[in-house]
Amino acid sequence: MQSFYPERFERDMACTEAEWLFWLPRAVGPHACQVSGASARVTIGEGELRLAWQVVPPRVIALLRLPRLRLDFVFSGLDDAQRHVFMTRFDLYTQRGGG
Repeated sequence: MQSFYPERFERDMACTEAEWLFWLPRAVGPHACQVSGASARVTIGEGELRLAWQVVPPRVIALLRLPRLRLDFVFSGLDDAQRHVFMTRFDLYTQRGGG
């Protein structure tokens, strides 16, 4: 997790599009989310988050191949604190870990 989330940023996610679409409703929590093709609009109070994604070539490390999605995040109508609260939950629901 980060301490600051700008209004616009991009991120690579190590997941398939199917995994992403499964995670998305849980990651946005109680906020309304409309998915259309390879984009989504999330209503957060009086503001919103627009997401767009595209499948990009997998990351290859020796014999390991990780699927990748490039996500573009564009917030509008939300201040720094509101973006931070939303992204803290979002990051917790989309992070992957081993054990």
